[in-house]
Amino acid sequence: MNHAIASCDTALPVPACRIDMCVSENIAGVDYDWVDANQDTDDGCECRRLSGNTNVDPPDVEFVELRYAGRPAAFLRGFRALYLGLFINTVIIGWVNLAMASVLEGMFGIPRNEVMVYVALALGLTALYSALSGLWGVAVTDAFQFALAMAGTIVLAAVVLDLPQIGGLAGLLEKTPSWSLEWVPAITGGAAVGQTGPLTLSAAAFFAFVGIQWWACWYPGSEPGGGGYVAQRMMSAKDEHHAQAATLWFTIAHYCVRPWPWILVGLATLVLYPDLGPADKRLGYVYAMRDYLPAGVKGMLVAAFFAAYMSTIATQLNWGVSYIVNDFYRRFIRPGAQEKHLVAVSRGATLAMMALSLCVTSVMDTISGAWAFIIEAGAGLGLVLILRWYWWRINAWSEIAAMVTPLAVYGWLRFATEIRFPVTLYAIVAVTTAAWLAVTLLTKPADRETLGRFYRRVHPGGPGWSAVAASMPDVKGDSGYGILLRNWLCGVILVYSVLFGLGKVLLLQPVEGTMFFAVAAAAAWAIRQDRGKPDEGPPARDRGEDCDG
Repeated sequence: MNHAIASCDTALPVPACRIDMCVSENIAGVDYDWVDANQDTDDGCECRRLSGNTNVDPPDVEFVELRYAGRPAAFLRGFRALYLGLFINTVIIGWVNLAMASVLEGMFGIPRNEVMVYVALALGLTALYSALSGLWGVAVTDAFQFALAMAGTIVLAAVVLDLPQIGGLAGLLEKTPSWSLEWVPAITGGAAVGQTGPLTLSAAAFFAFVGIQWWACWYPGSEPGGGGYVAQRMMSAKDEHHAQAATLWFTIAHYCVRPWPWILVGLATLVLYPDLGPADKRLGYVYAMRDYLPAGVKGMLVAAFFAAYMSTIATQLNWGVSYIVNDFYRRFIRPGAQEKHLVAVSRGATLAMMALSLCVTSVMDTISGAWAFIIEAGAGLGLVLILRWYWWRINAWSEIAAMVTPLAVYGWLRFATEIRFPVTLYAIVAVTTAAWLAVTLLTKPADRETLGRFYRRVHPGGPGWSAVAASMPDVKGDSGYGILLRNWLCGVILVYSVLFGLGKVLLLQPVEGTMFFAVAAAAAWAIRQDRGKPDEGPPARDRGEDCDG
């Protein structure tokens, strides 16, 4: 399951979006995505530990009826299942379909009005094996597809760099414009600049990415507070240590290893295709495959892209259908349904979601636009998802308010103002936070029985649960949050040090690269030392307490 976590986000739009940013701006353009490493590292430190304390590993939507009570909890569970599993998920799948369509258009010259037929066939094949195999089958195929996709992108990078027009890494550095090799954006007091040239961000935009996005925004695979398909895979791991190690490996593989073959090829396309317009820069990667790979290797690369596509689609379908069937259909429509019936419903839901995603794809224009919409639609939700573990006062209405408000604010900003992403995050996060805080304080918390049952099973520590802890002196709350914070900081340092160290070595700066790797080794050693320390109270069953409430 460790490799399956790493491969569950072998997302096709990721190379397309990152290459688009890299060749249109510079290496700093992919910083948009790198900032999420902070959140994924936090997931590895905390998510499995807290959810593992329940001793039942409930799905993250089902969790709401463990944490909250009554009709509000039931409504939140159903609403969240449909909102995330159906609405948001079809947007994500549509985004992936659009990336696949771009590959087919650039590689084979298929007209846009015909390419969706081929995308539908690939989507149908993926839906078929996802529906038949379940989570285990998806995990196994994900691991294989991750290896295939990585091998293919590395081969392409090696072939392109060896071209006479490029002349290896040294030639690439000599022939690409100097602005394309900048690692950080230029920060100015004005607006962001241009489609082709050095990435220049306003100070407000830069801080929105670095200081707000990673903790305040819900994003698939980087959910603050835990959740989604990463939590699904973590809860399927053998134990807590396996889950933490696998998530750390996922973060390193996703943010440090995978981007560099794409970035190198993206930089090379600036030399190979200097006349591509801003709108077509993202196709340079596909053109490099088409024009410079021998037939056999070209087929391998096409297979690698299909592997990335199928891996992402299988993950999203399995995740979304599990929400719809387990947390909506079985909970509200057919509570006593047999497993055979639920399997049939899940297969039907898979086909329906596939059809809806194709409809969504038909109205999408850009991959980066869909990515920005997902972040904006979840802006402000992150904090309440984190605090529900640490503050007893958070209730079901808090989450509902935090899910609905961003869409309303997004619509107003989009159609009534000139403010655009990422500066929109300031307004969306501020209004959403004020809304859910007001709702929290104006509505009743979960009843004492539910809070006590949750506290006994999860035993969260800290001052946020002191009101509940005072009435349950026999339950020892968790401690060691300082160690967890230190591990998170070390994990962030580890990931960014490996990322920049590998990049420095590839760009022929070995001394700087070695220094980054030394910092990464020190951070890894610190995490290793802390793993053996008693950073929490023992599980309830080891204290002789009633785990079943």
